[in-house]
Amino acid sequence: MYIMLSFLLLGLSLSAPIGPINAAMLDRGIKRGFTHAWMVGVGGMFADVILIILIYFGLVHFLTTPFMKTFLWLFGCFILLYSGIESLIGAGKLKDASHSSEESLTRSFFTGFIMAISSPLSILFWLGIYGSVLAETVAKYDRNHVLLYTGIMFVGIILWDLVMASLASGFRKFLAPRGLSAISIVSGLSLIGFGLHFGLKAFQALFA
Repeated sequence: MYIMLSFLLLGLSLSAPIGPINAAMLDRGIKRGFTHAWMVGVGGMFADVILIILIYFGLVHFLTTPFMKTFLWLFGCFILLYSGIESLIGAGKLKDASHSSEESLTRSFFTGFIMAISSPLSILFWLGIYGSVLAETVAKYDRNHVLLYTGIMFVGIILWDLVMASLASGFRKFLAPRGLSAISIVSGLSLIGFGLHFGLKAFQALFA
């Protein structure tokens, strides 16, 4: 039971730090409600599943080659800058808490997925954290236990995504339009900041 709880807390702690996914979930929740925010989180989690599978089978090293890291920095920079600018533009169009959009849930899903899968930080993060946890767990337990504990870790991630989506949609329901716009602007600037950071990393990789 202690081990299961520790993996649940690991999933929560891995998801909690403010990053592009949480910023995007906050922005989507304010503008389009709980489901869109949740789908951004689900997209990011699906990307995490792919990365963990690659780590499990030892295939992630291809993504950490200099060429792929540079490509991912550039691609991630573009996605984050685009999403951040879109968020800033959309902030001026928030008229009331019932504001809605024609944007599909599929687009929200792929926004989260592309942000997560194109982030070298995410890849290196999972390689460092999950890679070390995997090595320790495999040394003590069989494959079935490894899969069980990994699943429990994802339960923690799901719980955090539910909290973020609920928080964002709660802002949408209870804050005045000016407050919603302010949060959307902060989310957009946060995404642009991450995008510029990715761009700087790509520049350093190309010209260092």
